[in-house]
Amino acid sequence: MPVFPLGAHADAGGVRFAVASTSADAVEVCLIDGTDGALSEKRVALTERTFGVWHGYLTGVIPGQRYGYRVHGPYRPWDGVRANPAKILVDPYARRITGRVTDLHAARGWVDDPMTGLLNTVDSLGHVPLSVVTEPDVLAAGPRPDVPWSETVITELHVRGYTKLHPEVPPEHRGTYLGLAHPAVVEHLRALGVTAVELLPVASIADEPPLVESGRTNYWGYATLGFLAPHAGYASVPGAEIEEFRAMVAALHAAGIEVILDFVPNHTAEGGVGGTTLSYRGLDAPAYYSLGGNGHDADITGTGNTLDAGSPTVIRLVCDAMRHWVTTFGVDGFRIDLASVLGRPRSGAFDPNAPLLTAISVDPVLSRVKLIAEPWDATGEGYRVGGFGVAWSEWNGRYRDAVRDFWRGHGGIGEVASRLTGSSDLYRLSGRRPWASVNFVTAHDGFTLRDLVSYEHKHNEANGEHNRDGTDDNRSQNFGVEGETTSPVLVSRRLATARAMLATLLLSTGTPMLLGGDELWRTQGGNNNAYCLDDETSWVDWTDDEAAALTAFTARVAQIRRSSPALHRDRFYRDGEVLWWHPSGRRMGGHDWHDGNLHSLGLLRAEWLLFLHAGDPALAATLPRGGPFTPVLDSTRPDGDPVSTRPLPGRTTITLPPRSLLLLRTS
Repeated sequence: MPVFPLGAHADAGGVRFAVASTSADAVEVCLIDGTDGALSEKRVALTERTFGVWHGYLTGVIPGQRYGYRVHGPYRPWDGVRANPAKILVDPYARRITGRVTDLHAARGWVDDPMTGLLNTVDSLGHVPLSVVTEPDVLAAGPRPDVPWSETVITELHVRGYTKLHPEVPPEHRGTYLGLAHPAVVEHLRALGVTAVELLPVASIADEPPLVESGRTNYWGYATLGFLAPHAGYASVPGAEIEEFRAMVAALHAAGIEVILDFVPNHTAEGGVGGTTLSYRGLDAPAYYSLGGNGHDADITGTGNTLDAGSPTVIRLVCDAMRHWVTTFGVDGFRIDLASVLGRPRSGAFDPNAPLLTAISVDPVLSRVKLIAEPWDATGEGYRVGGFGVAWSEWNGRYRDAVRDFWRGHGGIGEVASRLTGSSDLYRLSGRRPWASVNFVTAHDGFTLRDLVSYEHKHNEANGEHNRDGTDDNRSQNFGVEGETTSPVLVSRRLATARAMLATLLLSTGTPMLLGGDELWRTQGGNNNAYCLDDETSWVDWTDDEAAALTAFTARVAQIRRSSPALHRDRFYRDGEVLWWHPSGRRMGGHDWHDGNLHSLGLLRAEWLLFLHAGDPALAATLPRGGPFTPVLDSTRPDGDPVSTRPLPGRTTITLPPRSLLLLRTS
């Protein structure tokens, strides 16, 4: 009887079950039938144990069968071992998961105190999710877009929130995989110039205990229960999540758009030791979690637990799961949440060549897709922007901070100049290309673009945490009024600054990432951490008065970027290829880079001259010699169309309006 692959695999005669647990004394697979309130269970012992894997073959079992595992063994919480056969456990390799946590007491493995060793003998069946046997995997079919990194434009979006309010999507498909596959949505993305969607987590989600207790949900989805199963809540038809996810990928691929998953292999939905026993904790906590010396969970993720990146069990699970999404569903890449955790075995010091990071980067399947690291975790040791290996691109948090600071009149010119040209100081020495810098100004975590120019303080009261959650380091501006305003002057200034930031992002060297909905002028009312708000706060409004104009502006800048190899180059600039220009009409000198009063900058590269002026009021700027220089884009104009496109000779003096970006072509 073969040991691998793990999980439940059906054939003509039955199903082979295999689950890893090195600490168990016995493991039972439990076949569940009946309806809620009247469930029946058949327990069958898995008698074969090979390489720490319990396995066996059950005849007569067919796809659609619900199942779980019960583990018998030691319960010594002070050692981190927490086997409890009263808890039915989800298969870590389940391809489909159904149900949710409905009773926290039943879902917990302990009573009174999680460290005393007193078991909770309440049976969790009927109160927790279950695994489901699926049909044999079918390999993804059809060609992939295979967009080169240098031509990639990403938008980060939430499957549910992006289409929940879309007026052209049928009501039954809004907020689902099929909603994102709808022609109107796909065409919007294609017209916007997007080449890849980066989806917030779509692997099976379970709400953490504090959210269950308060009646809230983990809307963002950074609470994984099953790493191989698409989240059932995004299917329009219950139980059809596999088929609908595949249909979504196919529709996006047909439009030339890649699918990148935000993947969360750093923690699970079980929380800390006071949390639930849904799967990993009951199967083999020491093999899955990074534990302290007293049996408590080490927590470098800020979620209560941390998967141990040095554990062979975790390394196998993560690589198998990622490979499954690529080969079965056809996804084109991954953004790894809190990726620094993967470089910190047993929550120790960061190593870019740690076993899990290495296993992913050399895997024959995974090494061929896009790999993006979120290069930090919840600790100072984990902040590693620029510190990952050659196979990885990274969310460049320093780009975000520099551009935000520049456009609010803070920070040094030198920092933003480095970020505009691909952050060679961060990525060149490791042998990476400029596209390794995934540039962004806004993301799901933080203010939307509209809120970035409307609020200077977070307003997270709706989260139920007394406005204590979310960062206070927003680097935002409100132009004198906190929140929304009816002043035409303020609205105009805010939109102009937002357009300048969008244009900066799309015209910088590196890989631009937009936040889905920013092009539609979406607001969250100043909430910078709407992780638990599955309502209009988080859903994209497609009918805002400014939506069409801002979308058209964004699409125009993306098209300009796409049309010129100089604007999406895949090599760092060499000395002499870039001219940094002072608006007064001379090259930037050494002292200029340290001038705290300088808020304007010119950049001449190839056939493009870019002026950025974050100051107020307007500024006279003298063009370099040569030319002629033809205005192509003016961010102060709603459509981006310059007042005049008349070619200008070199040394002409032009006016840069307040908070403006001007792009001119030199050939």
